[in-house]
Amino acid sequence: MRIDLISAVPELLTGPLNHSIIGRARNSKKVDIVVHDLRLYSTDKHHKIDDYPFGGGAGLVMTPQPVFDCIESLKRERTYDAVIFPTPDAEVLDQKTVNRLSLLANIIILCGHYKGIDQRIRDELVTHEISIGDYVLSGGELPAMVLIDSMVRLLPGVIGDAESALDDSFQDGLLSAPVYTRPANFRGAKVPEILASGNHEKIRLWRDKKALELTRKKRPDLYKIFINKK
Repeated sequence: MRIDLISAVPELLTGPLNHSIIGRARNSKKVDIVVHDLRLYSTDKHHKIDDYPFGGGAGLVMTPQPVFDCIESLKRERTYDAVIFPTPDAEVLDQKTVNRLSLLANIIILCGHYKGIDQRIRDELVTHEISIGDYVLSGGELPAMVLIDSMVRLLPGVIGDAESALDDSFQDGLLSAPVYTRPANFRGAKVPEILASGNHEKIRLWRDKKALELTRKKRPDLYKIFINKK
């Protein structure tokens, strides 16, 4: 997978992209992530990429010229499966969408900034719009990192134990069951005996039951969807 990230503030992406799972995936060539400084594509002598909104109002809007030039330049080099724009006024990202996007080969993620981006960019260039929640951030860099992390960990060979990703919350529509590790007794709080029994079938049934209970308690919306599917 190759991911091209377009940002007005590329410095925000340096740390998260070079450490932990994403950093290891890049070092092992499981994913190629390239960051593009949008200001370098501006034809303005001051590398300006924003302007006041037509019709008045507070804030500044990202202008179309640098974005069009950047994306068109990238498309001359390869074919892209998706041009993604993180924005709060889109459908909220879920595991099903992450699973689907993780199968793509080439992706562009455009990080917005300021008040937003010129609507013509969204109309003519963007193929997917994704929200990470009903709130507003200063830019699209953090949502982009959320999306990248969620996709990259699913790529073959990125996580040592492939089953770990398959057991994550939401993969089957439910939250994950509680997990424990050593010691078996910590300050009087003990690990459920069933988990140390060695009976894999009983452990599976216990985890299924707890996942269902936890989802019903914390995410009744997901619980209702899961039950109605059965």
